[in-house]
Amino acid sequence: MDEDTRYEAVRSRDARFDGEFFFAVETTGIYCRPSCPAVTPKRHNVRFYATAAAAQGSGFRACRRCRPDAVPGSADWNARADVVGRAMRLIGDGVVDREGVAGLADRLGYSARQVQRQLTAELGAGPVALARAQRAHTARVLLQTTGLPVTEIAFASGFASVRQFNDTVRQIYAATPSALRAAAARTTRRAATPTAGIPLRLAHRGPYRSGAVFDLLEREAVPGVEEVSGTPGRRTYRRTYRRTLRLPHGTGIVAVQERPGTTRTSSGAHPGGWLDAQLHLTDPRDLTTAVGRLRRLLDLDADPYAVDERLGADTRLAPLVAARPGLRSPGAADPEECAVRALVGRTEAERLVRRYGKTLDAPCGSLTHLFPEPAALSGAAGSLGALATALADGTVRLDPGADRDEAQHALLALPGLDARTVAVIRTRALGDPDVAPPGLDTPDTWRPWRSYAWQHLRAAGELE
Repeated sequence: MDEDTRYEAVRSRDARFDGEFFFAVETTGIYCRPSCPAVTPKRHNVRFYATAAAAQGSGFRACRRCRPDAVPGSADWNARADVVGRAMRLIGDGVVDREGVAGLADRLGYSARQVQRQLTAELGAGPVALARAQRAHTARVLLQTTGLPVTEIAFASGFASVRQFNDTVRQIYAATPSALRAAAARTTRRAATPTAGIPLRLAHRGPYRSGAVFDLLEREAVPGVEEVSGTPGRRTYRRTYRRTLRLPHGTGIVAVQERPGTTRTSSGAHPGGWLDAQLHLTDPRDLTTAVGRLRRLLDLDADPYAVDERLGADTRLAPLVAARPGLRSPGAADPEECAVRALVGRTEAERLVRRYGKTLDAPCGSLTHLFPEPAALSGAAGSLGALATALADGTVRLDPGADRDEAQHALLALPGLDARTVAVIRTRALGDPDVAPPGLDTPDTWRPWRSYAWQHLRAAGELE
């Protein structure tokens, strides 16, 4: 998009582009999402940025009306396989907070200077600034949804000091941490306590076929680790998906509610929406990572407009897309777990949980275990042992910054992993949007969304 096209999106308050770019107004010093309901600024006062971090780095603060830090992530970071896309996925997983820029660069196989240069050239902000913007958003969520002390929130958000936390919050939100909390208290009856969990709204753009996603999660749910409760519904929340998570600093239990139906605007467009979620974390430092993994599992950062436009132009897929607009290609909350489950199937996965899974310190209903780590399965016989060993020693990498082609080659070199299993792993664990359905010749017109075509064909009963 050129800048004139972006301005037209701003002038029409087009929610399709929320998270794809940001605009800032020089006369007010504020940056916004494209769908901001405020009066449209004059063109000569508007500047455009690829990321919120770039706008913040230019001295703009976040709009209090449209909350640009809470938009869906750009679909580019899921689709792209280059170093910038891989870096953004890793930053979203909290790698810079945990390992620094050096750790990020090491995972990407580049020098820190090269990573800094490429991110700055394309996005207008380096890894530190991008991670800082993410920390600020985490801090706002914790301030406004929990009763944690401000000092604890500062370190839980990833800040090195309380002073750095205070300065960043004031710069980005033009308010002190206490003022942000007080503003939230005026609109909600009470903040959630740590024992009640952290309530979140997980935003998505455009239509979202939640029923299809929850159907898949229900079919695949492994007892002890996952559960889906409730019944399918059309107009109200009906089903809740819950699962355990192994996180860098502790463990977590996440719950997401199905939200059937999608509201249309007067023009017929889908403005987007959200899924309600609740996170119970043993360590609040894991909030950013947990949210990122949940978003990847549910494919919330996809661009359904681009997907449906491309696939809907195909004669074979057009009626399927028309019947299911906004169909998603779910990913994985834990890529290594996903790989093991793709190999062994649901029944064997349940047995592995009972035998090798770690019991939660505080089980919650039917959720009692974490899925076993690869190291715990490396002694298994046959293909499972080979896969677990390769995951444990790093021969196969499936983290958000992994090179997808390298991972596929490494997986195919393992005994017992056929092309179909590897395709499932690449689609789900690696979040690749362009994996061809196994055994099916696909036209180039389906690129770069062949994983979504696969989902449409499965939903229509044309593929397993």
